[in-house]
Amino acid sequence: MNITRIETFDEHELLTRLATTRLRGHGQPLIYANARLELVRKVDPATLFPAQRYVLDQDHHTIRDLYHAFQERGIDLFGLEGGVLFWRADPEAPGGEEGPIPFIPPIVEMSHEPDGRIVPLINDGMHRVYTAMKMGRTLNIVLVHDVPVEYPYYAHALSKGWDEVVALAELPDQFVKKSYRDPVQYKALFRDFNAVFDGIQKERKKTNPGELRPGAG
Repeated sequence: MNITRIETFDEHELLTRLATTRLRGHGQPLIYANARLELVRKVDPATLFPAQRYVLDQDHHTIRDLYHAFQERGIDLFGLEGGVLFWRADPEAPGGEEGPIPFIPPIVEMSHEPDGRIVPLINDGMHRVYTAMKMGRTLNIVLVHDVPVEYPYYAHALSKGWDEVVALAELPDQFVKKSYRDPVQYKALFRDFNAVFDGIQKERKKTNPGELRPGAG
């Protein structure tokens, strides 16, 4: 991977920007307006709860390759004290660049689940967490406390945790990615991290059955 340049930003900027995150629906409130965000260091990835039933091999390999590329530059992507923006050579434009591409610690909310548990639920960074786990690494995370109970994360924690997560070459049709809290308009509770760090969330292939509609509410 041909990384052409890197910019870093600190913990304060990371948390300040994430505090401006809005919901996609419900009038687009600032979901973390009264929440507490903190950078937690050296977390065991196996202790975090996934909501997503899959990881993609290509994305896992990309994170792994990025990790090694940044290690050569003295930056530990699993131990970030803030975040990075990087640019890479554009193969379709000689001398050109793609970027800035953001890379930040995974975002984890303390989530109230239907069975009464409060668990650290991965909101963003599933492949970062998975890759760290596969590499036997701890990682830094952004942990969010006191999220409004009326605006929970849009999917439940998987009942069997990581045992329910499958590694796929690509998403098959009719694959239900998550257990949605509101199957009718599940994306209304979606956290729009892309509006804060452009490109941090990827648009995946739409595979959910027709009865699941990603309305904004």
